Amino acid sequence: MHGISLRRLSLTLPLLLASLLATPAHAGKTLDVIKARGNIQCGVSTGVAGFSLPDSQGNWSGFDVDLCRGIAAAVLGDANKVSFVPLNSQQRFSAIQSGEVDVLARNTTWTLNRDASLGLSFTGVTYYDGQGFLVPKKLKVTSAKQLKNAEVCVQSGTTNEKNLADYFRSQGIKIKPVVFEGFEASFKAFFSGRCQAYTTDISGLAGVRNKEAKNPDEYVILPEVISKEPLGPAVRRGDDEWFAIVRWVAFALIEAEEYGITRANVDRIRAENKDPAIGRLLGSTEDSGKLLGLDRDWAYRSIKAVGNYGEIFARNVGPESVLKLPRGLNNLWNKGGILYAPPVR
Repeated sequence: MHGISLRRLSLTLPLLLASLLATPAHAGKTLDVIKARGNIQCGVSTGVAGFSLPDSQGNWSGFDVDLCRGIAAAVLGDANKVSFVPLNSQQRFSAIQSGEVDVLARNTTWTLNRDASLGLSFTGVTYYDGQGFLVPKKLKVTSAKQLKNAEVCVQSGTTNEKNLADYFRSQGIKIKPVVFEGFEASFKAFFSGRCQAYTTDISGLAGVRNKEAKNPDEYVILPEVISKEPLGPAVRRGDDEWFAIVRWVAFALIEAEEYGITRANVDRIRAENKDPAIGRLLGSTEDSGKLLGLDRDWAYRSIKAVGNYGEIFARNVGPESVLKLPRGLNNLWNKGGILYAPPVR
């Protein structure tokens, strides 16, 4: 009898410990402030096509904008309860450090230096990018290695500036960087003829070519990709609860695409679903929200507001957008890409 009792105890003890640990999360200081304020302060770029760009009425759209709206829907129940704070490259890190913004979603590259020394934490990669070069077709340049002695426009205070110097130094090629403080100033100088080439992330090159050039067909993106640019949101270090919320909203949108859940069908799937994994994601069978300090409908609201990751990609930077970028590495792990979200369970 003792042997049976001990065996039962050994089997049930892990489950008992797990249930004790799976208690609702404390809201965290940042979430408390957000709820009291009634909106999320989201730091975005001053205007990058496809990622964060205001129209003439001040309405923001873009990949990063949709992520912020998804977070607002999950946290506050309304995707419109977010204020967008435009920040240039020099302002962005001090804005998150000082508390001016709650989350930085500003096509920012995750690097060791930024992660370890700036008092912020990257919550994950939402877009895998790389740095490239844009040149006028009339130069008949087909490779970055042909840019010897060329003047190259680049924005200061970015990984692009350092990558530019590193790449051509490693190739033994001399170029002349022409550095500008602002993103807009850098590409406008290029299109005015100040430089023979312009460098930034490839998504940015596609954006400025298709949106800013008088004739986009007169420019070509060279084949070289000279860096890894994993882009993603960052939050202020020290609030693990808020870090987890921002991270898992992005994961939920990726999971939704993997399960085929869209903005259009989320209500039907939620009502008819018999898959336990989908039930956990949408809150119909289990309450995963309590582990984040949220309610059970957090992921459902986010998907309903902005769609899944694939929908966000398509309308902002993919085939439905002016950028028309391929999914590439940003496709799901089971569709040829490396996009992979931990399971919601």
